[in-house]
Amino acid sequence: QMELEALRSIYEGDVCFRELSPVSFQYRIGESGDPKAFLVEVSWPETYPQTAPVISMDAFFNNTISSAIKQSILEKLMVEVEANLGTAMTYTLFEYAKDNKEVLMENQPVTTVTSVSNSIAIGTPEVPASKKKEKKEQLSKTQKRKLANKTDNKGELPRGWNWVDVIK
Repeated sequence: QMELEALRSIYEGDVCFRELSPVSFQYRIGESGDPKAFLVEVSWPETYPQTAPVISMDAFFNNTISSAIKQSILEKLMVEVEANLGTAMTYTLFEYAKDNKEVLMENQPVTTVTSVSNSIAIGTPEVPASKKKEKKEQLSKTQKRKLANKTDNKGELPRGWNWVDVIK
């Protein structure tokens, strides 16, 4: 398969590219820490490239991406497939996804999770970020009033009003 050789030479040393088998390939679109990165998997049926390759977004890597977005990415990739039927198109598809990453992922909400990579490597279950948000302390009205009373008329708090009492 000439396309296989071509892909191997084009993507040699490219950390985003993975050959799962001689007819199945993954490409990571985006940097590893990028919340909008995603994996595209392309597999060749026996009759490829006369027939469409199988494009999948089912990789575990994509589990934070909403199914609607996966669906829309697949649909856009299939348009490319239609346009390239009969020709070796795996490279074209990966490059299309790279060039259009921003558009493809524009509706994906970015949840900023710090150092997810560590936890995934160890295999610990991820804790949804929403649970980690710290509650800000709610001051009661009397507490607020006391604070207000401590300020002088310019609204400046006297020096040391928020110092921690060392003796405690």
